[in-house]
Amino acid sequence: MKRYINYYTTSLILAALLVSGCKKGFFDNAPKDLQTIEMVFQNKLEAEHWLSGVYNRLPDVWADGNVTGRGLAELSDELELASPSIIAAGSMSSQSGINAYTGYYQAIRLANIFMANINNSKSNLLKEPNGEELIRQYTGEARFLRANYYWMLIRLYGPVVLVGDRVAGVDDDFQKPRNTWSECIEYILSEMEAAKALVPEKHVVPSSGEDDLSQTGRITKLIIEAVQSQVLLYDASPLFNGNSNFAEFRNPDGRQLMNLTADPAKWAKAAQAAKTAIDHAEASGRKLYEASDNDPFQKAVKSLRGLFLTGWQDEGIWIRTNTGYSVWEEDAAPRAANGTKTNARLSVPQEMVDKYRMNNGLNIDETGSGYEETGYTNTAKTGFYVSGTSKMYINREPRFYVNITFNGSTIPFVPRSGQTRVEFWPTGNSGNANGSQTMFPKTGYLVRKNTNVSRNLQSNAGNVVRPAMYIRLAELYLNYAEALNESDPGNADILKYLNAVRLRAGIPGITAGPDQAAIRAIIQRERCIELAYEGHRFYDIRRWKITDKPEGRQEGDFHGMNVFAGENLGDDVYYERTRTSTRIWYDRYNLLPLPQSEVQKNSQMVQTIGY
Repeated sequence: MKRYINYYTTSLILAALLVSGCKKGFFDNAPKDLQTIEMVFQNKLEAEHWLSGVYNRLPDVWADGNVTGRGLAELSDELELASPSIIAAGSMSSQSGINAYTGYYQAIRLANIFMANINNSKSNLLKEPNGEELIRQYTGEARFLRANYYWMLIRLYGPVVLVGDRVAGVDDDFQKPRNTWSECIEYILSEMEAAKALVPEKHVVPSSGEDDLSQTGRITKLIIEAVQSQVLLYDASPLFNGNSNFAEFRNPDGRQLMNLTADPAKWAKAAQAAKTAIDHAEASGRKLYEASDNDPFQKAVKSLRGLFLTGWQDEGIWIRTNTGYSVWEEDAAPRAANGTKTNARLSVPQEMVDKYRMNNGLNIDETGSGYEETGYTNTAKTGFYVSGTSKMYINREPRFYVNITFNGSTIPFVPRSGQTRVEFWPTGNSGNANGSQTMFPKTGYLVRKNTNVSRNLQSNAGNVVRPAMYIRLAELYLNYAEALNESDPGNADILKYLNAVRLRAGIPGITAGPDQAAIRAIIQRERCIELAYEGHRFYDIRRWKITDKPEGRQEGDFHGMNVFAGENLGDDVYYERTRTSTRIWYDRYNLLPLPQSEVQKNSQMVQTIGY
C-alpha cells in the first residue's frame, strides 16, 4: 500500500513525512491516463490512493485554522486573537459563517464512490493472495470514515441530510430535507458498528504478526469504539437531549428535528460505551503516559510534556501521523526564543489562565488555595520561572507550567543568546516595543502546550518529530467519569478514573464526599485543563449549555495583563488586569449556520435555527 502510506501512515523511521504538512486533494496527483472511475478501480494502487483521499479530508488538530483543534480554540475562550473571531465579534451569519460543510460532504461522496467500486470484478486487488480480505478491510475503513464525517457535521451544524450509499448523478433529486438528530445519531452509530466488523483488531506485518507501525492511524476496532464513546456522550448532553430552545427547529413540513424531551438513559449508554473502549484500550496495552522522576512535581511535568512528544505511543487511541505541529510551535514562540519564526500568535486570555488550579488541587478562588495576586517571589524555580516572578504564577499545578508561558517564565524553546526568561512588558525581550512590534501576545500569555523545549527554531536542531492524537486514553477516562456521574452518581469508578487523570497531572485526587453537582463542576474543569487546545472546549461549553455561566462564559469583557505598561519584571502596573476584548454571544452560536448557498440550492433544507 505504498501510495497510501506516503500520505497518511508512517513509522518512526518516516520522520520526513510527519513534518511535511497536510496536503489537501492528494488524489489530484493521479496519473493522467486514468480517465474513468471504472479504470481507477481496476488499478490496485490507484484504488488505495483514492482511499487515502478519504482519510485526507480529516483536519489537523494542531494546524487547521478552520473547525478543529486550533480553529476551534480561536472560536472559544481558549485563545485571544489579535482581531476578534467572527463569533466573538457577533458577526457570524449564513453569508459569513464557517464552511466545513462542503468539504465534509465531498469526503462522504469520495467514500461512497470508493465503496461502490472497490469490489470491481476487474480490479487487480482480487488477484492479491489476500484480495478479498483487503477489500473487506478497505470497505470498513471507508464506511467508518463516512460515518465520522457525518458525526463531524452534526456536532457543528445540527442534523443534516443523510445521503446513504447512493452515488448521486446529475439527474438525481437533490431537494432533500434534513434528517432528524435521532436519525443521524442512529445512522452514525449503526454504520460505525457495521464498519467495526470489517476492520482489523490491529494492523500487523503479515510475515511476522508484529504491529505494523507504518499503518499507524488507520482505522481499527478500538478507534471505532472510542469515537462511538464521543457520539453517545454528546447525544446524552443537555444541548442535544431535551433542549426546548430547539422547539422551532423544524423542516418545511413541520417535522421536529431535535429531541425536546430529555432521555436520562442516554447517559448510561454513554458510560457503557466509554468503559467498553477503555477496557479494550487497556487490554491492547494503552495506558496513561507517565515519565520517571523521584520528585512528584517533576514527574508530572515530564509526563505532561512528554505525552505529546513520545508518550502518544502509550496513550494515543487514534493518531494522525501527518501534522503541522511545527507551525503551532512557531506561533507559540516568544521573541526571546532563537530564530526568526517566533510569531507569538497563540495568546491566552486571563480567564483561561485562571482556570488552572494550585499545586494542592484547589481552584485559585477556593479557601486555602494559597493563591496570591500581589507580590513577587525571591526564589527561582529552575526550569520554570526566575526570581522576581509575580506570586500569581507560583505554586500552580504542573499543567499550568506545561501549558502557559507567562512573564518571568523560562523560554519554551532554545533561547536567543543571553536570554534567560520571557519578558512581556513593552521594552522586554518579547514585548511590544512600545507599539513598534506586532509579534507579542496581547494578553501577556502564550500557549506552551505541545512545544519542545529542546527545539531551536533557527536551525530546527532538537526537533522531535511527532503525530497528533485525535483521541487519547485520558479523554476516554473523562468521558466515562462524566457519563457515570450523570447516570449513576456515587459509583466508585467516577473518582477512580477522574483521579487517574488528576494524579498523572500531579494534583491530589478527589476523596469521597462531593455531591453530583460538585463532581460535575470538577469534571468539567478537568476537561477544560487536560484537553485544552485539542478540539474539545468549543464543543464542551456548548453541549453543557454553560456559555452564560461563569465557568464557561463566552460573552462580555475578557482580560489579560497590561502589556502596554511597565518597565521591568516587578513593575506592579504590568500586572493590572486589563480588558483585551469584549465579546458578543448569541444562543444561535451553539450551532453553526449552513452556507447560504447550500440552502438556496435545496428548497427543502432549513437554515440552522436562529440564522
